[in-house]
Amino acid sequence: MNFSFLPKYYTFFINGAKNTVLLAFFTVALGVVFGVFLALMRISKNKVLNFISTAYVEVIRGTPLLVQIFIIYYGLPAIGINFPSVAFLGSTGEEFVAGIIALSINSGAYVAEIIRSGIQSVDNGQMEAARSLGMSYSMSMRHIIIPQAFKNILPALGNEFIVIIKESSIVSVIGINELMYNANTVRGNTFIPLEPLIVAAGIYFVLTFTLSKLLGIVERRMKVSD
Repeated sequence: MNFSFLPKYYTFFINGAKNTVLLAFFTVALGVVFGVFLALMRISKNKVLNFISTAYVEVIRGTPLLVQIFIIYYGLPAIGINFPSVAFLGSTGEEFVAGIIALSINSGAYVAEIIRSGIQSVDNGQMEAARSLGMSYSMSMRHIIIPQAFKNILPALGNEFIVIIKESSIVSVIGINELMYNANTVRGNTFIPLEPLIVAAGIYFVLTFTLSKLLGIVERRMKVSD
C-alpha cells in the first residue's frame, strides 16, 4: 500500500470533505423546505395539488439522479437560466449551486414522503382538538401537527442527511471539488489508482459513522423527554 501522497495532498481530502458536508447540509435544508410543501400538497383535498405533488415525487424517484444533475447543470443554462459564478472552496458557484439544486430536487421527493408519513402518524384527535379551539386548518398544521411530525421523523431526516453525504459523490461529474472529485484528482496527479480511493472511503465512513452516532444520542434524549 502506498500512501506517500498524503503529506502533499492531504488538503485535497480536507477541502473535499468540507464541500461534501456543505453540499449535504444545504441539500437537506432545501429538501426539507421542498418536502414540507410537497407533503402538504399530497395530503391536500385539492385534486390538482395532489396530482402535481404525486407526479413530482414519482418522476423524481423514478429517474436516475445522474440524469437529473445533467438536466439541471446543462438544461437550465440552455434556456437562459444561469448560475452565479462565485468561487467557493475551489469550486465555481455555477457548479456548486447546480449541484445543490439537483440534489435538493431529488432529496425533496424523498423528504416529502418522510414528512407525509410523519404528519399522518399524528393522532387525528390533535387536529380535531385544535379546530374545536377555533384554530384554522393552516394554524393547526403550523402550530400543532407539523411540530409533532418533525419530532417523529427526526431520525429519518438524519438518515437522509447520511444518504446525501454518500450520494453527493455523484456531483463530481460536473466538477464540484467534493471528496470524490478531489480523490480522483489525486489519483490523476500521482498515478496511484487505489490508495486515494481508500482514503476517501475512510473519510466517508468517519463522516457517516459519526453522524449516525450523534443521531442516536439525539433520538435517545428525545425518547427520555417523552
